[in-house]
Amino acid sequence: MKDIVIIGAGTAGLTAAIYACRAGKTVDFVECEAIGGQISTSPRVENYPGFESISGAAFSDALFEQATKLGAELHFGKVISVTDNGETKTVVTDGNEALEAKAVIIAGGVKHRHMGIEDEAKFMGKGVSYCAVCDGAFYKGKTVAVVGGGNTAVQSAVLLAEGCEKVYLVHRRDEFRAEKAVVEQLKKFPNIELQLSKTVKALAGDPKLQEITLTDTKTGAESTLVADGLFVAIGQVPDNEIYKELVDLDEAGFIKADETCLTKTAGVFVAGDCRTKAVRQLTTAAADGSTAALAACNYINSL
Repeated sequence: MKDIVIIGAGTAGLTAAIYACRAGKTVDFVECEAIGGQISTSPRVENYPGFESISGAAFSDALFEQATKLGAELHFGKVISVTDNGETKTVVTDGNEALEAKAVIIAGGVKHRHMGIEDEAKFMGKGVSYCAVCDGAFYKGKTVAVVGGGNTAVQSAVLLAEGCEKVYLVHRRDEFRAEKAVVEQLKKFPNIELQLSKTVKALAGDPKLQEITLTDTKTGAESTLVADGLFVAIGQVPDNEIYKELVDLDEAGFIKADETCLTKTAGVFVAGDCRTKAVRQLTTAAADGSTAALAACNYINSL
């Protein structure tokens, strides 16, 4: 029996672990993918206070090392159920591991949003990727496309342009949602070509991706890009269905909670990108982690 089980080892989850351990609580945390969450694949983090520039991997490693040195214990696995037993909770993983605790913090983050077009799944691993950091090296000297308009999409295009012969950046609007400073980096690369007001309609190739069909959002006209790869960076979606008996979900599937990080179930808290919020950044994830951890500690102390 531990005091707190934290689901997720991203910025929110690891920050929660640090704060809980420093408050004298015992902590287990569970992760099924990369330590640090999605930021671990970012080539550069330049908007976190105190760091002019740091790689996502280095940022994540530092958080993980700090949390584990304080005593938090990592369990690898995917959480398949959380049961409320009153003053205790049971978290079960797909490895049949049952973790008992007095409180649970859900910090599972979000997963990559898919385009939802025909043949997208067919070309996964055969030209379609959701991580430029992970797969960009496979396309050195080749032509690729990136779809999206936020920081991740623009940063991915810049990263790929350093090694690829040609990079198309496809965005459904005329302007990017990415920060101005990030967009300015595009101008340094003559091999990045913008495809604005366009969406991806279809993919083709055999056996790997060879062509991308675009649709102009204003005229409806179609065009074709010849490309070896397509990197999809159009946002993320939550994966909160298994918690729906313990928490309230909004229409998009995010867990309803305010800045106190409380859910409708006593002893169950939520932190980070998986909850309802207006801004999803590293800074807000860290803020949630500390808030949820201190709220969980106060809850345990009141038992």
